[in-house]
Amino acid sequence: MEEGYANLPTSHLLGSVPAVTQDDRKPAAPDAQDVGATSRLQEFPPALGGNGGGYRPPGAPADGDVENQANWKGYFNVASYAPYFNVDTDVVVDRLISSVYPMDGFYRKIDANPDMYGPLWITTTLIFMLAALGNFATYLMQKKRHLDIWNFDVGYFNWAASVMYGYAIIVPAIFFFLFQYFGSRPSLVRFWCMWGYSLFVFIPASVLLLIPVEFLRWVIIALAGGASSWFIALNLKECTEGADLMVLIASAAVLQFALALFIKVFFFA
Repeated sequence: MEEGYANLPTSHLLGSVPAVTQDDRKPAAPDAQDVGATSRLQEFPPALGGNGGGYRPPGAPADGDVENQANWKGYFNVASYAPYFNVDTDVVVDRLISSVYPMDGFYRKIDANPDMYGPLWITTTLIFMLAALGNFATYLMQKKRHLDIWNFDVGYFNWAASVMYGYAIIVPAIFFFLFQYFGSRPSLVRFWCMWGYSLFVFIPASVLLLIPVEFLRWVIIALAGGASSWFIALNLKECTEGADLMVLIASAAVLQFALALFIKVFFFA
């Protein structure tokens, strides 16, 4: 009798769990759309539609063709830019360290997932620090000369915002089109990412420029400008894929050093 109860089928009973077969234990293959979502971050704006985030016109299928869903409205949609800000703090810190140490292969780190979070906050922080510390440095220099005519110059903030935001946006775009014209295949968003992180070295340099000794100030800005220029040159050389574009690379490095001189002359004169 007991053997009869033991042999009854239980798959139809409420709450029963079917046995796991050998085929069910095999992991599912990764979706092709998930694999390509990261690589599409190199486009601008990234992944228009599909699973990669980005803009999708109303009524478009969730799994539709990315090319068919591309629309000019994506450039004005916040969702198109969200993937560039989906980055961990550890990743940003690692890229900040790599920007100070140019030999660490920065361009390879941002190859698959360039971000705009770091460049945005680096540029914004640098603007406020240049405006505040530039005024404070002027105060220290005038106090050293026993002058009591110092006033806070609000114009420092306007100049810092105009120059830094303009430099971080326009200069990478110009070199992007120049590299394309001469046969290279760069990525605009990677250029923006790289140039944004190249400004990080000027943040600690602006603090050191408070030292009221003119000779040390020139040494500090020369070291910061040289490190930032070297960072730009190394990463541009890595992205040229063997093409002979040394003139453009040298021009970018010189322009980066010229920015350092502008910071010294205008904000810490």
